[in-house]
Amino acid sequence: MQGLLGKKVGMTRVFDDAGQQIPVTVLDVGPCVVLQRKTKAKDGYEALQIGFGPMTERRACKPLIGRCKAANSPPLRHLSELPLEAGDDFKAGDTLTAAIFKDIKYVDVTGITKGRGFQGVVRRYKMSGGPHTHGGHSKRRVGSIGCRELPGRVHKGKRMPGHMGNVQITQQNLQVVQVRPEDNLLLVRGAVPGAPGSVVMIRKALKRK
Repeated sequence: MQGLLGKKVGMTRVFDDAGQQIPVTVLDVGPCVVLQRKTKAKDGYEALQIGFGPMTERRACKPLIGRCKAANSPPLRHLSELPLEAGDDFKAGDTLTAAIFKDIKYVDVTGITKGRGFQGVVRRYKMSGGPHTHGGHSKRRVGSIGCRELPGRVHKGKRMPGHMGNVQITQQNLQVVQVRPEDNLLLVRGAVPGAPGSVVMIRKALKRK
């Protein structure tokens, strides 16, 4: 199985055998329920649709309720599809836990970064701004943005004030420090995008094996 849905719990630290502290992010991984198996004969490709995060039936739409009931599962809030690996023999109704990461050393974690609202260039792009003394009137402004004659316009991609954060980011090659299947927890070294409590996708590392 390529990965699972989970939830970011927060950051803490653990100690290795040598007594060195390791900063880790705690991820609540699964349990995820297999809701549907896509087949090449019927759907044109091989994949699993998994669900995470139970919700009350009154908050779910009827198509979601019907799909989850077909897999003997309560309505699940977050759905995602993942490709199958060679030898995978999962079917609708199976439950996947953090145990699939038991022998994995590195993972990629995808999440939505914290939203910062509308920000200026000093906060958004770490620009230095203008002089703050001797009568400077451009302290946190952008400054000149265009060209004088050629091409006489503002270049595309010019760094300017705007919406900051709330974008999808994938943090690659995070080292797996501990796997606790009994608690559905995965401890990875380093930071993970998103606020505590946000939903993340944990996949086996694509570049680093």
